[in-house]
Amino acid sequence: MTYVLIPGAGCTPWHWHLLTAELQSRGQDVIAVDLPCDDESAGLSSYCEAVVSAVGRRTELVVVAHSLGGFTAPAVCERLSVDLLVFVAGMIPLPGERVNDYWGHTDYKWDGDPDSDYFFQDLPPELAAEARRQLQPQAGKPMDDPALFDRWPDVATRAVIATEDLLFPADYLRRLTSDRLGFAPDELPGGHFPMLGHPGELAELLERYREMSR
Repeated sequence: MTYVLIPGAGCTPWHWHLLTAELQSRGQDVIAVDLPCDDESAGLSSYCEAVVSAVGRRTELVVVAHSLGGFTAPAVCERLSVDLLVFVAGMIPLPGERVNDYWGHTDYKWDGDPDSDYFFQDLPPELAAEARRQLQPQAGKPMDDPALFDRWPDVATRAVIATEDLLFPADYLRRLTSDRLGFAPDELPGGHFPMLGHPGELAELLERYREMSR
C-alpha cells in the first residue's frame, strides 16, 4: 500500500516529513502531496488534481488528510483506488458543503488568543519555528468551492484527533466525528499537528488501521 498525505491550509510536504520518515522506516511507500495553496486561481478541483497527479498509477492507497485536507480527500476517493481514508485533526465535510459554510453548520466557536501559536504550541521551540517558516499563504478560492463529492465514498474511514488541539478542540472534533461519520475518533496527545508532535505514535496508529483494512 501507499500512504497519500494531503496537507492542511498553508501547509507543505515538509509538515509531513517526520511522519513520512516513520512510515518509510516501516517499509511503506509515502507520497506527501504538494498542493497549490498559494495560487489564488486554484480551488478544490485543482487540489484534487494535484493529488491524482502525484499518485499516478498507484493503487492500494491509504489517504491521510490533515485539517483543510479533509475537503479534498473524499473527492480523491472517487477518483483513485483507495482502501482507507483517515482524517487527522481533520475537517469532515458533507457532500457539496463549502468551507465558508462549514463553521456555522458545525457550530464551530473559536475563543482562543489570535496572537497565540494555536498551530504548533506543543512542539519544541526550534521545530515550531521551522514549522511556522515552512507555512505558505493560503489562497481563498477553495473556501467558497463546494466539496466535490455527491455522496460519502464507500471507503473504510477512520479519524484521529489531538487532545490539546487549540484550533479544533477535542470536544468539538469528538462531536463532529460522531455526528458526521457515526463513530468516535481515536485520540493522540498534543496539538493540531500530531504528525510533527507525535509522529511515531501516529505512524503506529496508521499502520494498525492499514492492517485492519486488508
